[in-house]
Amino acid sequence: MLHSIRLLAIGVLAIWLSGCVSSVLSVDTKATQPIPAALLAEMSQKSMSPSSPILIRIFKQESELEIWKQDRSGRYALLKTYPMCRWSGKLGPKTREGDRQAPEGFYHVTANMLNPTSQFHLSFDLGYPNRLESALGYTGDALMVHGACTSSGCYALTDDGVSEIYAVAREALKGRQQAFQVQAFPFRMTPQNMAKHRTDPNFSFWTDLKRGYDSFEVARRQPKISYCGQRYIIDTDFAGGEPTNPLAACPPAVSQPNPAIASRTQSDMQKIDNLASSGAALTAHFYVDGGMHPVFRDILRKSGEDALARRTSSLSAVPVSRPSAGLADPHTPGN
Repeated sequence: MLHSIRLLAIGVLAIWLSGCVSSVLSVDTKATQPIPAALLAEMSQKSMSPSSPILIRIFKQESELEIWKQDRSGRYALLKTYPMCRWSGKLGPKTREGDRQAPEGFYHVTANMLNPTSQFHLSFDLGYPNRLESALGYTGDALMVHGACTSSGCYALTDDGVSEIYAVAREALKGRQQAFQVQAFPFRMTPQNMAKHRTDPNFSFWTDLKRGYDSFEVARRQPKISYCGQRYIIDTDFAGGEPTNPLAACPPAVSQPNPAIASRTQSDMQKIDNLASSGAALTAHFYVDGGMHPVFRDILRKSGEDALARRTSSLSAVPVSRPSAGLADPHTPGN
């Protein structure tokens, strides 16, 4: 009898101790949350699986992030578009630490670049500087896509938004995809937008980005990115394999992008020239310090920065970055 009581007491103590440990050492499960049921249903409807590859596109001017996912045909289809609450800097690439510029270019994100312990809920590192940017001497690190509504060179969504993106990326990287491509653009690379910025010093750089944009728009497959001649080269194979020095002249090409993609780019460039020469291009957007999707700007304008911070982050200590600039941008020169 005494032995039974002792065993019962030990069992109760073990249960009590395990309860203590789990409460004291509780694990934050935000990084392991499943893909929401509504998004899984959307995948199923579009013939996608949770483990199929993804590709992400970011557009500064529109303040939008898109997740594309490979369907059963092997082509990518749009899964969902997320409004971004904040990005900082101006249109154009990031070149140095502290310039507040959010990067533009082509990046590849592996599983070890997902950050489950981000100070802004969850995040993933873009991998800036990439090989080309490093060769050009560009500086900066830890350029992220994360939650909340604050940015100093990053792309900030809401906590809910980044949670969904994180879960989708995590499951894709658990599948057969070793890294997913992120394409970060100043704006949607339409002839109209390009013509608006025809005189911008970054126009040549943006023309290179547009070739990657056109490749994906036409083929709905991840473009192959190479680096040589101090620029991005899209969907080209070279004699002797991939160039190893992004600053050196490109070696002879043994294959070129498919004719449909080249035709799209050539046609759009002609439209850009026509729009610019006719004066039909509208006024370009300019920024003092980054942009904000209209849905968030409306909340900021009507309810104030504290209300926007509460709507976008579970952490009350994360304020909206430079809210006055968020309200002012984009602007036209002289205004």
